[in-house]
Amino acid sequence: MISRMAACTISMLDEWKRQLAIEAKNKSLTIEMCEEFRELTSAIIAHTFFGTSFAHGKEAFNAQTKLQHLIAASSFDVFIPGIQYIPTRKNLEIWKLDRKITKSLQCIIESRLNSQSDSSFYGDDLLDIMMDTKNDGPNKLNMNEIMEECKTFFFAGHEATSHLLVWTVFLLSLHKDWQEKLRQEVMQICGMEIPDPDMLSKLKMVNMVLLEALRLYCPVIELVRMASKDMKLGDLMIPRGTGLVIPITMIHRSKEYWGEDSNDFNPMRFINGASKAAKHPNALLPFSMGPRNCIGQNFSMMQAKTVIALILQRFSWSLSPDYQHAPDKNLTLQPQHGLPIIVKPLQL
Repeated sequence: MISRMAACTISMLDEWKRQLAIEAKNKSLTIEMCEEFRELTSAIIAHTFFGTSFAHGKEAFNAQTKLQHLIAASSFDVFIPGIQYIPTRKNLEIWKLDRKITKSLQCIIESRLNSQSDSSFYGDDLLDIMMDTKNDGPNKLNMNEIMEECKTFFFAGHEATSHLLVWTVFLLSLHKDWQEKLRQEVMQICGMEIPDPDMLSKLKMVNMVLLEALRLYCPVIELVRMASKDMKLGDLMIPRGTGLVIPITMIHRSKEYWGEDSNDFNPMRFINGASKAAKHPNALLPFSMGPRNCIGQNFSMMQAKTVIALILQRFSWSLSPDYQHAPDKNLTLQPQHGLPIIVKPLQL
């Protein structure tokens, strides 16, 4: 699916070049990266998940994005039991968006089912792979389960990866030496070619910077789990049914695990891998850990590597003086006032 990721990214970069030619006479251009990466990751997830049905998939995902914002705003309201059933203006909008998402996804899935023959394999996009469980007996997914998986994968694969790219670009705009190191690595391994899986696996420094961005500005700032049985956690006895919150941000910046430079940008700490970067092998938790870790971890990292490599091949960038540093929790960690970045084309 890397070719689809790259195609979407190159389309975005071509638009940057077009804007530079028209508005900036090939000198520099200020771009709002939060919105840019949100659109990009939305396009990528729509293409990789729905293939030729990406336009309809993107329509459903746009509705889900609006729904996420409403849900995030509602999380700060005082909860009154039963209020979720009252036809308030907000509830009416939530119900309308939920119906739109369900209808769009249902149409796509039914269209696939009706267009396929008796072949045991549906195709190579993510939706087809899920639908191919029809021959898996007890593992078969029904229509509702497939739709819910679509929603989950979009939120996890779109929202989190978008903000990973945002914070990575932010950090590289502050640390120009590392931006140049990564560019040299990309040019040495990929040249101006579109990266393939083998090339991406060799981009060690790119991977180190992405891990450091996940450590300092992890899009998911906390994990919530519930004890399925009575258990002992350190010196604590945790009764069954107890809700636990794992504060990822605090763990990622703890001097106990990461040393005195825990708040500093230092990708070299990952030179021997994530498990050896801190004093505890599981101190890095951007995708959780164990049997409940994120199923889209490799997808997200591959996407981030592809996008960063393609940008490094074509552009350099710096932080706009208009930027205001205010990381904000809005379901995921994101810049409250956006990320304006000044981009310049490379003369290669």
